[in-house]
Amino acid sequence: MLTIGTIVMGAEDVRRAADFWAGALGYVPRDGEMDDGWTVLVPADGGGPGLALGRSVTPLQERPRVHLDLYAADAADQAAEVARLVALGARRVAWDSYPEDPDFVVLADTEGNRFCVIDATHG
Repeated sequence: MLTIGTIVMGAEDVRRAADFWAGALGYVPRDGEMDDGWTVLVPADGGGPGLALGRSVTPLQERPRVHLDLYAADAADQAAEVARLVALGARRVAWDSYPEDPDFVVLADTEGNRFCVIDATHG
């Protein structure tokens, strides 16, 4: 059986993206190394998939086909996490496809990569 080992995202500035995602997820550079062209972050506690960031000059997709969903424990946790991520450098995305009562908030990281923060207890 296969498992997800690493999720790979492109970044113009790999170090800036790695700093953001390390702070956002509590991840650390694998083997303690960070590079301008390629960095793999792993959970500090050792459990879960890694996040690899590779140097890319490919234009961002306005509606990416693949993105990260980050789960928050409840609505209050979701609001706190969104505020924390924005303080780390994320920005809110004006998303025109929110449903009437969304369980998610769309953000972009320091490189413009879109991701969602989900209220895992929402209806």
